[in-house]
Amino acid sequence: MGHVFDFHEVVAYEKWMRKPENELAFQMEIQLLRDMLQPRPGESVLDIGCGAGFCLPAFLDMGLKVTGIDPSTYMLDMALNRAGHRVDLYRGVAEDLPFGDNSFNHACLFTTLEFVDDAKKALAEACRVAKDRLFIGVLNRYAIKGVERRVRGMFTPSIYNHARFFSVWELKHMLYDLVGHVPITWRTVCQLPLPSGKFASSFEQPFLQRCPFGAFAGMVVILIPRFRTRPLTAPYQPSHAPGEVPG
Repeated sequence: MGHVFDFHEVVAYEKWMRKPENELAFQMEIQLLRDMLQPRPGESVLDIGCGAGFCLPAFLDMGLKVTGIDPSTYMLDMALNRAGHRVDLYRGVAEDLPFGDNSFNHACLFTTLEFVDDAKKALAEACRVAKDRLFIGVLNRYAIKGVERRVRGMFTPSIYNHARFFSVWELKHMLYDLVGHVPITWRTVCQLPLPSGKFASSFEQPFLQRCPFGAFAGMVVILIPRFRTRPLTAPYQPSHAPGEVPG
C-alpha cells in the first residue's frame, strides 16, 4: 500500500502548499502537465493518488471528466471539499486499481510514485486503465532540491522520509519494460531558486525544461491501445446432411 497520509500530515501538507514559493512551484508543475498531456475537452482522466485534490480543479478547467483515487480518507475529504461533486472519488491504492482495462483516456500519477510500495506495479496499473496517454510527475532524484530534501530528512522528521525519488532515466527503463518502446517525452521545471519568482518561471519555460536536473520532472507516455478478447463458441453447421457424401 505504501505510505498513507494521516490527519496531521494532511494538515501540514495543506499549510505547506499555501506558502507563496510552493504555490508558484505548483503552478509551474501544473502548467507543465497541461502542456505535455494536451487532453481534449470531454475526455476522461484518472488522477491516481489524487491526495488533497490540488490537481483536480486544473483537470476540470481542461473540460475533462475527472476521477480521483487515494488510499487516505483524510486526503479524500480535502479533495471533496476542493472539487465538490464534480469529481468521482474512490478510496484505493495505485497498485490495485478497481477499474477495467482502458477505462479512461488518460491517467495521471502526480507525485504519487514517491509514496507507493511497488512503483513498477503502480505504473503497470496506470498503463492498464488508460488507453491514450499517461502523465507521470515526480520529484527528481538528481535535482539540487531533491538532494536537499533527502539530506534534511536525515536530521528532522519530514514527509520526505517516506518518499522515494526518481530520475527520468529510471522511469523510462521501467516503462519500456512494461509497455515496450512507446513514445515517451519528458520535461522538468523548477531548476532555479523560487525566491526569484516570476523571473525564474519565465526564464525556465524556453531554456531549461529539457535539462534533466529540475526539481520536478514530468513525463508523458503515449500508450498503444490494448483490447481484451475472449473466445466465442461458434456452432458448426454442416453444409450437407449426415451420411451424404459431398461432390
